[in-house]
Order: sequence, then structure tokens, then C-alpha cells
Amino acid sequence: MLALPGNERVRSINPVVAETNDGWLNDIRSRPITSADVGAAIRSARGGPVEEGAVGAGTGTVAFGFKGGIGTASRRVPEASGGYTVGVLVQTNFGGVLTINGAPVGRELGRYYLRDQIEPDAAARPGDDADGSVIIVVGTDAPVDARNLERLAARAMFGLARTGAAGSNGSGDYVIAFSTANTIDDGGPRTVTLLGNDDMSPLFLGVIEATEEAVYNSLFRATDMTGQGRRVEALPIEQTLEIMRRYGAVRVP
Repeated sequence: MLALPGNERVRSINPVVAETNDGWLNDIRSRPITSADVGAAIRSARGGPVEEGAVGAGTGTVAFGFKGGIGTASRRVPEASGGYTVGVLVQTNFGGVLTINGAPVGRELGRYYLRDQIEPDAAARPGDDADGSVIIVVGTDAPVDARNLERLAARAMFGLARTGAAGSNGSGDYVIAFSTANTIDDGGPRTVTLLGNDDMSPLFLGVIEATEEAVYNSLFRATDMTGQGRRVEALPIEQTLEIMRRYGAVRVP
């Protein structure tokens, strides 16, 4: 990190490492990722659209009984509220009853938490256990301090709840949020005017919506995956759309 172009004047770094347990598909004890892989990932990092689905840290994850992965989404608040953007990246690896725009997709597809108790004779399938975790990263260009970033991070959980997440006993769900407003340039740190508490509500709504959409994107972009002698199927798109049409949750011909 210190050797990267642009970091010549940086005196220290503070890395943040997060994880979810993808042991259902991944042999997590094989430790295939080397320091060279980590370095290559840092050096190749770039701006622009983020690849979604079963990629990177989302390769082995499972969400709602279907293949999970990486998802992103963003919202921009109205110009009258500052025109700021809030973006969300998720790594989905948890359970519950998948709900999309109010439609009980998981229930209709037979993949949902407690299914094995409601249908005791049914064969065990991914999704019967709601344990797991989700990593949610929130970024914004709005000038907010650490306290309001913490408040913004807390609202991401509202968006997670909209998707039908169960937040089970073994689910380690957490959020980290940051702002790019107070960046450092050649003249030193810039002084910015921080938003007050009353200015945060539009960003709260934005992060709720973006979190919800990012979870859906992680599912819609994922593909079938095998590992550890197991197979986890991706969300069946056409069936999902048909369910959403039936419940009036989507406008699709």
C-alpha cells in the first residue's frame, strides 16, 4: 500500500479485513490465497463498475439458499439536499425468506428458513439454515463525521431487513461506512463543512434502498456453483420474475 503511486507522503495505513464463512462450498482450510494474490488484487484495483455475482470474495457464498456473492447499488439524493451519492457493496452469505419488493420469492421457490420444520418430510436443502453473515460497505461523498457515518451504517440494516434476512443467532451481520469528502491533497487536508443531523435523512433513505438493491443484484448476477461435493443453484430468474408478476411486484411484460 505504501508503495502505490500517490501514497508517497502517506506515513501509515490502517487496513480493514472482513470475512464471512463460505465453508459450505469452499475448502476454507486449504488457504489457497497467497500474499502474492493479495498484492496483485491491490495493484489491479481500479475505478468504474464493480463486477457482481459469484466473483472474488463472493465466489463461495450462499444467500437465502441460492448462490450469493457480490452486489452493488447506489443512490443520489436530490440537489436540494446536496446532490450527494451514497453507494453500497455487499457480500451476501446469510439466510431468511427471500422477499423482493414484497413478493415472497423464497417461500414460493421452496427455499427459506424453517422450511424443514414446516415441511418435516422434505429433503434438506440450502436455505433451511439461516446462519451466515453479510458484509456491507457504505461509501459516500457527503461530508459527514464519524458519528453520522455510524448512524448511516445502522440504516443499512433496514435495507437488509427488506430482503427477508433473518439475522439469525449465527449470523454475523455488520456494516462499515466511510466518506470521501475530507480527502488529502497536496496542500494538506481540506476543510469541509459537515452535514448536521437534520441533513442526514435523505442519505438514510438512500442507503436503505441501495442496500436492498445490492443484495438483489448479488443474487441476480450469481451463477451455479459446485464445491466440497455440493452444488448451489443460482436464483432462477424467469421463475422469480413470474412470482413477482403474480404478486404485482414488478412491471414486466
